[in-house]
Amino acid sequence: MRGAQALNFIRRTTTLAQQHIRSTAANRLEFGSCLEENPNDLVYTHNRQIDDLLKSGYLISAHEVFDGMSLRDVVTYNLMISGNSRNGYSLKAFELYAEMISHGLRESASTFPSVLSVCSSGDERLCREGIQVHCRVISLGFECNTFVRSALVGLYGSLRLVDIALKLFDEMPERNLAVCNLMLRCFCESGDSKGLFGVYCRMGVEGVDFNGLSYCYMIRGCCSDRLLCEGEQLHSLVVKTGWNVCNVFVANALVDLYSACGDLYGSKTSFDAVPEMDVISWNSIVSVCVDYGSVLESLDLFRKMQFWGKRPSVRSFMSFLNFCSRNSDIHSGKQIHCCVLKMGFDVSSLYVQSALIDMYGKCNDIESSVSVYQSLPYMTLECCNSLMTSLMHCGITKDIIEMFGLMVDEGTGIDEVTLSTVLKALSLSEAVTSHSCTLVHCCAIKSGYASDVAVSCSLIDAYSKSGENEVSRKVFDELDSPNIFCWTSIINGYGRNGRGRNCLEMLKEMDGKNLIPDEVTILSVLSGCSHSGLVEEGELIFNSLESKYGILPGRKLYACMVDLLGRAGLVEKAEKLLLRARGGADYCIAWSSLLQSCRIHGNEAIGRRAAEVLMDLEPDSFAAYIQVSKFYFEIGDFDISRRIREIAASRELMREIGYSSVTVNS
Repeated sequence: MRGAQALNFIRRTTTLAQQHIRSTAANRLEFGSCLEENPNDLVYTHNRQIDDLLKSGYLISAHEVFDGMSLRDVVTYNLMISGNSRNGYSLKAFELYAEMISHGLRESASTFPSVLSVCSSGDERLCREGIQVHCRVISLGFECNTFVRSALVGLYGSLRLVDIALKLFDEMPERNLAVCNLMLRCFCESGDSKGLFGVYCRMGVEGVDFNGLSYCYMIRGCCSDRLLCEGEQLHSLVVKTGWNVCNVFVANALVDLYSACGDLYGSKTSFDAVPEMDVISWNSIVSVCVDYGSVLESLDLFRKMQFWGKRPSVRSFMSFLNFCSRNSDIHSGKQIHCCVLKMGFDVSSLYVQSALIDMYGKCNDIESSVSVYQSLPYMTLECCNSLMTSLMHCGITKDIIEMFGLMVDEGTGIDEVTLSTVLKALSLSEAVTSHSCTLVHCCAIKSGYASDVAVSCSLIDAYSKSGENEVSRKVFDELDSPNIFCWTSIINGYGRNGRGRNCLEMLKEMDGKNLIPDEVTILSVLSGCSHSGLVEEGELIFNSLESKYGILPGRKLYACMVDLLGRAGLVEKAEKLLLRARGGADYCIAWSSLLQSCRIHGNEAIGRRAAEVLMDLEPDSFAAYIQVSKFYFEIGDFDISRRIREIAASRELMREIGYSSVTVNS
């Protein structure tokens, strides 16, 4: 027998015996059949060829072989599904799976892990299909297979359905390292440190050894919740097991851990202990130093990493630009911008582009911010949002409203940042109307962001600014669980429109729900009481601040309370309140409010004392001099009034030029 024929015979009788051996009545083999070319042998050969091509990275060539096959089996499809998935062609991989099913081929245990991995890739179109695949797993009886069950845990973890993933994990008869790491990843990404440590403890009880990936997830989980004590214990365990030396990802995670917990020394120590510093290590320590204000040290590290041939990443530039934004350091920001241009990040990174727009906006250089935006090859949601927030920072509200309309027309898309910014711009605009608020509200409902807390607070502010308190209350009532900011927004809206009783009712509701108001909330309540003449109620709240809410009244609260008493004509009481306040002599706004009340109610004695204190506190304020001069003029002391104006002129104090917005109906 020739060698090729013998090999053909052995392969057929060992791997495909059940398909090709025919039992006759005499239990004989038709020997002549082994000399014939068998289609299944061609399938096997083509499968081997496809496997070799995929391992070598030749996906297109593998597709050519696949397309040329007249007969395919489940192994063929498994190889092609896995190959397309590994190369990022998730949709094509799932199409191949659907084709396999349509041809009547039954999945094997190896099919489902690849298909479920495709559905976990993040493509929204495949998420629903993943649940359908789970149904098929159950119907074909593969739910007890360890690898299939692990893939299901990964699927629901990627969909953020943590409860289902945990249920599948708990029902497994045996849990290996891979599925445990999937659960650790699931809890790490969801920010559930309790669940994370729960899986960690179970791994120890069940004898599952940890690897570098396990420690990375654990350390990242500690970063999210700033669990320094637990992180230090993990660090000790990592050092004991040697993972900090043999795994650079674990070493880099330790750098980020101490950074997140505010321990700059720990970050530096962990960085120095990294055995072979890669670009991630350098970028981590540079970002850490920038975030904690060690700019000179971070620049020195930035120089060193480039000297050692490590290219800075987006993270480093983001940290530098955010630092410049926080400190309004446009000089350093421009230098970083030059470096960004030199390395090509102005085109390749959406995040750097957005950070540049934001940096120039925070430094009040709106022209440069617009220039960066206009240099972009195309409009993106993130960059549009950055420009909108920059315009807001510079007080250019009209352009924000126009830009929102442009984004809607161009189909760029909107998110909660877009809606919150444009609503804030509307609330600050003098031309705000309920109609304009309603239009943005409709966009929020249509895009699915109407229930977002930030958007809801902005809606409440905008509606109340336009005088629609009933609509703003309706927005508030539709919230499932309003937080302290939502309560403050609705109370501030009532206070702005002089509805003090409503402010007090809302504060009472907060007390009933055991929600503790902050200083801004109390300011809104007192402002409402001031505009409604509710003196006794306001005094009662103010006097119980420290005992009931743990709030120590500051300058703003004292100024608000002085305004409340002064409006009611209780200027003597207002002066006593200021004099007994901690550091009350420094409360310029409160003394100015007291002087205004004295002008209105004609209390000359207290007014003179308030005028003296105010001039001592603000010797360089033109507004203070004018207010004091007007007071003396109104009480008939014209000489003092004239001298005060002369003093202001001799000191070259200038009035800030104001302007008004007038809408003319034609």
